[in-house]
Order: sequence, then C-alpha cells, then structure tokens
Amino acid sequence: MIFDFLKPGIYIKRWILLMVLCILLISASLNRYVEIFNFTLELHLSLRIALFIIGILLFFLSLMGLIRGFIRLLNRSLPYRISQKTIFDAIYSKGFLEKGPRIVAIGGGTGLSTMLRGIKNLTANITAIVTVADDGGGSGKLREDLGMLPPGDIRNCILALANTEEIMQELLNYRFKEGSLKGQSFGNLFLAAMTGIAGSFEKAVKLMSEVLAVRGKVLPVTLDNINLCAELENGQVIVGESRIPDVVKQTRSAIKRVFITPSDAKPNAEVLEEIEKADVIIIGPGSLYTSIMPNLLFDEVVESIKKSHAKKIYIANIMTQPGETDDYTLYDHIRVIENHCKGKIFDIVIVNNQPIPLDVLQRYEEDGAKPVYADKKTKEDGYVLIEEGLLNISNGLIRHNSAKLARVISNLIYGKDVIHEYKLGYFRLKNLSKPFRG
Repeated sequence: MIFDFLKPGIYIKRWILLMVLCILLISASLNRYVEIFNFTLELHLSLRIALFIIGILLFFLSLMGLIRGFIRLLNRSLPYRISQKTIFDAIYSKGFLEKGPRIVAIGGGTGLSTMLRGIKNLTANITAIVTVADDGGGSGKLREDLGMLPPGDIRNCILALANTEEIMQELLNYRFKEGSLKGQSFGNLFLAAMTGIAGSFEKAVKLMSEVLAVRGKVLPVTLDNINLCAELENGQVIVGESRIPDVVKQTRSAIKRVFITPSDAKPNAEVLEEIEKADVIIIGPGSLYTSIMPNLLFDEVVESIKKSHAKKIYIANIMTQPGETDDYTLYDHIRVIENHCKGKIFDIVIVNNQPIPLDVLQRYEEDGAKPVYADKKTKEDGYVLIEEGLLNISNGLIRHNSAKLARVISNLIYGKDVIHEYKLGYFRLKNLSKPFRG
C-alpha cells in the first residue's frame, strides 16, 4: 500500500515534499541562527516572520493537495466515488451539527418536511415525529393492500433530512404515470419493500434513514393502525383522514373535534423518550386537523410536552385550508390545539408577516383560502409572537421559506443566526483548495 503513494499520477509526492519544506521553513523561523553546511546564518526578525508566514501558507496548500491526492487514490479502489465536498460535509457535520441542540419536530405533510430541510443545517440532533393517519392516495392503497402504516409523510421527512445526491431524491419522489402503479411513489414502494425485509415498519424506517444518511431520525407517532375521525358541528362523524375536507365542504359544517380509533392506541415509546430529552419542541407547520392534531391526540404525548423544560414553538400556516380551517384566524388555530390538549403546550408562536403577491393571493382566495397573520387575541393570551417574512412561492404554490424559518429558530435558540456564521466558516474552509491544482 505504501508503494502506491510513490506511483506516478497519484499527485501525492509533490505535496509531501512541499510539506517537508514547510516544516523546515517554520523551524528556521523559530531560530535566530541557522547552520547550513558549516555556515552559520543570522536571521533578522523581519525575515523570520516572513519565513513563518510563508511556511504556514505553504503548509495549508500542501494539506489541500494531500487531501485531493488521497481522494484520487481511494476512488481508484472504491466501487463508488467520494468527493472533496463529501469530506468537508463530514467535517462540518462532526464539528458543528452533532453538537447542536436536540430538536423534536411534530407534524406531517408538506409543512413539516419543508421546515426540516432548513433546520438540518442547524443541528444533526433532530427527531421528526410524524402522523400515520393518512388513508388516501398511494399511502392509503399500500395501507389497504399490505396492512402497513402509511409511508407517505414518513418518506417526505426522511428525504427532507437526507444527505443524498439529487438523482436519489428524484428517484424516491418519482410517481408512476401509467398502469396499476399509476400515482404511486417509488419512495413509498421502497419503504414497503424495506418493511418486508426488516420485518416491521419501525425497523424499515430506521434502515431507510441509514441508507439515505439522514441527519437525525424520523419516528411514526404510533405503531398502531389508527384512523382519524372528525365530529362536525352538525353532529356528523367522519371516519378517515382523506374524507374530512371533502365532507366539510359538502355539508358546510365546521369541525367540532377530531379523535382517533381505536381509542386505546398507544404512542411509540421512542417518541416519548425523544420529547423528554428535547431542548426545543416545534409543532407545525402543517394541516391543523390532519397533520398536526393526530400526533396530539395521545395523552402521553401531550403530557410529555407539558412536562418538558424545552423551548416550545408553534409555527403557524401561511394560509387557511379549505375544508379544515375555513376563515380561521391565528388565534383560532391555537384555540383548537388548546382545546384538544386541555391547556397550553407551547409559549412561542412564529407567524408570517410578508404580504402575498396579489395574483397568487387571488388564486388562493378563489379556492377559499385566506392568509393567516398575527392577531390581537394571540398577543393578549400571553404568547410570545414572532412575526417574520417567511414566504416562498414556487410554481404558484405558497410555502414556508425553509432557510428563513431555520434562521428564526436559530435566533430563538442562540440569540443569533449561527447557521450563517458556521456556514461562512465552512464554505471558507471548503473553498480554500479551489484555486489549487493537484
């Protein structure tokens, strides 16, 4: 192996020689007198300082060259390629992310995965607690056919926290367009296959997380096969998460309360452990009744949150949701959570205050959705209200800006934007070698 370093084309020998020269220069700069072939030279202070600076600069140059050389050597023998970015990502993760706060994020759907994409740059100690009440679409079909827990929201959160190539993300998000698999996600099928291999959905989620190098962990809120039910103001009871919005629209009767069946379903024990260890607990963003509330219908989960000394944050949706939260104010959203949880479970509320472009707003209002902004009642109720511009519009869809959201959360935890500070240092370190040629 050692002789491989001496072979032509490895680009290591030159950097080893340069590093030896660096050591000699730095050693010389630390001595006033230097002997060379029986001659004694006196080095003036200015020359010694210059030699020291040159030695340090050349040392970093040779170090970057050695790293590139070793990467080339490894890539000749490994079945996959590693890059300089991979190495610096690992350094960044070890040096900063793994020392970050323990964050527990509770929710489901698009809202939770959007938020996770931002906070994975703040810490690697993330636990996403995800609803498993979905019974529609591809997830519902797999749930019905295979008797497994719905994989859709779990898959989205795993991909949000994954550290994988873009092509892998595209593959797992790919939906079949024809045949019996039409509309089904490859990621859902992957998780279903992993469940068959691992023997349980819980093990499958952990295995998939390992395969995709997830920062943190993703946990189903329960391992029981549950159904979400809603009682409307007119007394009607709807069984099945996917049916709730449609029936509410048809009957024009608002949701009075939601509950799960069977009533004796138990939360995942690991979920309670993670809440107990949390430094920060974040609820939302996500559909109030169908993404957030299914996680908070377990008494043990609610009690664990109430007992926790962590910072407890609620992230409000940017828009109301037709068939769930029609005409709701921010306070209405919070009141629903308080009523179901029999009291307050968070004390900080983050809400968007950025105006929505008129053309986008009009399109949403045609569908019955309205903006959710801060209101007087929320302030009067003793909540700490954080108003920030969090808007992101992509392909005409309103979403939270994950990077801005992460910065707000960083400021709440540290009192400053540590993501920006550490990223600056990280990219400076990573870019040191860019001008160098190996």
